[in-house]
Amino acid sequence: MSLLPYSLARPFLFGLDPETAHELTLQSLARVQGTPLEWAYCNGLVEDPVTLAGLKFPNRVGLAAGLDKNARCIDALGAMGFGFVEVGTVTPKPQPGNPKPRMFRLPQANALINRLGFNNDGLEAFVANVQRASFRRKGRILGLNIGKNAATPIEEATSDYLKGLAGVYPHADYVTVNISSPNTSNLRSLQSDAALDALLSEIAAEREKLAAQHGRRVPVFVKIAPDLDEAQVELIAATLKRHGMDGVIATNTTVSRDAVQGLPHAQEAGGLSGAPVLEASNRVIRRLRSVLGPGFPIIGVGGILSSKDALAKIDAGADVVQIYTGLIYRGPALVDEIARALKGESLLAQKA
Repeated sequence: MSLLPYSLARPFLFGLDPETAHELTLQSLARVQGTPLEWAYCNGLVEDPVTLAGLKFPNRVGLAAGLDKNARCIDALGAMGFGFVEVGTVTPKPQPGNPKPRMFRLPQANALINRLGFNNDGLEAFVANVQRASFRRKGRILGLNIGKNAATPIEEATSDYLKGLAGVYPHADYVTVNISSPNTSNLRSLQSDAALDALLSEIAAEREKLAAQHGRRVPVFVKIAPDLDEAQVELIAATLKRHGMDGVIATNTTVSRDAVQGLPHAQEAGGLSGAPVLEASNRVIRRLRSVLGPGFPIIGVGGILSSKDALAKIDAGADVVQIYTGLIYRGPALVDEIARALKGESLLAQKA
């Protein structure tokens, strides 16, 4: 259990601009990971193994992509008790992202809005950071999340995804294809039927080449948005199955502001995350599970700020969960809380 209560650090961090606090936290984590100072925030690993897509997840709580875009803090984040960590989104070339300010807190709603725009140091730096981490060698699961550069025309997006897939493939336990960020122009159009079909066809073919080249088949997941109607979810589900994708991550941030009307910053452009996304994400998960059946892996993410929220994700049909905004509002203790609750639920189910 961590020695430093997050309640002591949060007022200081929340007194800073959100992106400044974010960068300060990552810099600090990168500096102390692997040192005795890690005990200030670490949790023991709750053992609750589950096998998905041929991978043995040590427990059912993961970190969502977006927090550590450059893979600088994999070991530090792993020390918080996550069974799996997903880093990125990484693009083939470095890019600065959108103009600042581009992150906003909505504390009354336990929410964030960001329009970062895949700001990252590029594929080469990302892979170098991944290679330095010891997380995978400890038996934990590492997901690497890929996207397209903002300057790449949407008609040429597939090229960026193929470059990303080839670059991260040897270093990933699974790869996530991010087609659902609202902060890269036209990216979500890749979720449409024809565009998704074409993209995943190319991804599947490239994956087969890489599997033969590296002697291992790395699972590929696709991350989708919460702002989809039932027909869109059904089309996506069918396309995932048709092209042999190994799982789906539901969901990314929302562009809806229905739940935060009237709050400061509510009308800022970008993706809304945190508590207001919980039900929209769960709605998509329920529909996915209904269409995909019981065996298809679903990672549930969006709006988890308590163990109750995590259990609701599992009840909706997710196999495992990820957190991000909840970690910012609740701190590392949330990881342990959720892992223990999901283990308890799993044990009850086994006895039933």
